[in-house]
Amino acid sequence: MSNRVIGEESDTRTNGGRGSRASSLAIALAIVWLGTGCISIDLFGGGAGAPLVETVVRGDEGPKILLLDIDGIISGADMAPSLLGFRTMSMVARVREVLDRARADEDVQGVLLRIDSPGGTATASEQIYTEILRFKTERNIPVVAQLLTTAASGGYYIAMAADSVQAHPTTVTGSIGVIFSSVNFAGLMEKVGIEDQTITAGEFKDAGSPFRRLTDEERSQLQSIVDDLYARFRDIVVLGRPELDREQVNVLANGRIYSAPQALENGLVDKIGTIEDAVGMIERQLGVSSSRVVAYHRPREQRRNLYTRAMPALPFSTGRGAALGGQGAVNPERLAMIGLEDLLRRPGFHYLWWPGLLSVGAGR
Repeated sequence: MSNRVIGEESDTRTNGGRGSRASSLAIALAIVWLGTGCISIDLFGGGAGAPLVETVVRGDEGPKILLLDIDGIISGADMAPSLLGFRTMSMVARVREVLDRARADEDVQGVLLRIDSPGGTATASEQIYTEILRFKTERNIPVVAQLLTTAASGGYYIAMAADSVQAHPTTVTGSIGVIFSSVNFAGLMEKVGIEDQTITAGEFKDAGSPFRRLTDEERSQLQSIVDDLYARFRDIVVLGRPELDREQVNVLANGRIYSAPQALENGLVDKIGTIEDAVGMIERQLGVSSSRVVAYHRPREQRRNLYTRAMPALPFSTGRGAALGGQGAVNPERLAMIGLEDLLRRPGFHYLWWPGLLSVGAGR
């Protein structure tokens, strides 16, 4: 996109002020449109630090059903600071904040858990699962998980907190397993003549270091942690799918993914249907014919219907498609890439479908 300054040929002696203002505007627009990205600046509040507000996204009357999103990479870490030093709330913190807001409203009589995630860290998945389970127990209300495009690994783990799990006809789910992610630059370092001189105290202190190869003992020790987390994942599935016995879960929990019909056939989900069907399921459990589906969000975010994705509002954001003076929102693709960068730059243990990372922020 190009920008012309009208009247730049005018006599600067008579139009100096106007020319100066036009030049300043051109510079500002050039900064905004620099490269392939844009900048969004929330100057007037209502962004990441503002209190949550409620929007009814479906229905006009009846009890409230909370629409709770698990969208994207599951992590307990805040987003990295922007140029102005602001951080964006982690998924774990956002879920807790939304549930705390719902605790204050006795009209909230059900939860629609909308999941579109390839998973994330083991700890963040466990924390969100625990928060949802605690809220469900405290309020004694139905929780239905609606799986969308991808609900794999940590996404499926969180779904086990629901009373019923429904897959969309095109859902990919499963991937019950654990990954320890790390990289090894030892071969590259040898080629360029770089030597690791790390000094440690303790035989396993730098196990998994990117600067050298794992020993057999270190690999065995890390595998033992992966195995413990894997056992925890299977325990959660046994609790969440009581119609499956442990042997059946052990067979299904081999890391593979399942289509919606495959998941239904193997007992990993209860039904196949749309998000509207999921709302109807909750209404039937409540014994009502109508309800109001509500979403809690920042004032400058927009939630219009059941399909609007929840996006954190950044006080300062960069990314393709963002707009100067926009609604305080950040571009989904850029936000997903920030989350992916934060996840991959730290070795860790993940409930994660690795190929599913490629779909995050790509329109899904």
